Amino acid sequence: MPVLRILVADDHELVRHGLRTLLETQPGWQVVAEAKDGMEAVKKTAELKPDIVVLDIGMPQLNGLGAVRKIAKVHPSAKVLILSMHESDNLVREVLQTGARGYVTKSSASRELISAVEAIQRGKTYFVPRADQIVLDSYRGTDGREGAPLEKREFLTPRQKEVVQLIAEGRSSKEVAAALGLSVKTAETHRANVMRRLGCHSVSELTRYAIRNHIIDP
Repeated sequence: MPVLRILVADDHELVRHGLRTLLETQPGWQVVAEAKDGMEAVKKTAELKPDIVVLDIGMPQLNGLGAVRKIAKVHPSAKVLILSMHESDNLVREVLQTGARGYVTKSSASRELISAVEAIQRGKTYFVPRADQIVLDSYRGTDGREGAPLEKREFLTPRQKEVVQLIAEGRSSKEVAAALGLSVKTAETHRANVMRRLGCHSVSELTRYAIRNHIIDP
């Protein structure tokens, strides 16, 4: 039976070590690499081609949602499992939209991680129970209350979300440009467009938006 090759990404070393230890208790499972941020997770996925990528959603430089989208481009056959501290409806919707194959909370990871990876390995999905209701509500066009429309949120492109994350982490326009491979002028244009679209007038307002929408952790 082929070895199941797994990449683990989390910005906390102790968490990565715990996930690795738990996953490697299973016969035939091997953690081939660890990553401490989203950019590194994408880079190592492109290089090592793991079967499954376990991603923390709240990583620096590029969060889990952004990393899923980039991984789909550099290694389309990789199956991604998202880990998160949170279980908000908006966050579950966004995870579903990225194409990730699973989503479990960190509080339940010790119980559910093995089951989630096994399901994804078999070609199935594994999501928090709330996901089923959100899919049904989206189909009905409600937010779970009879007849109530889904809340409309300001739409940001994946690139704009990357810019929001980096600015909220305190990066300058020059640092944003370097991280995303852009010119400084382009980074400044993205910054201005994001601030205008979100109606933010300061970095502190943008940071509050990023925390509220789980783009960065508080």
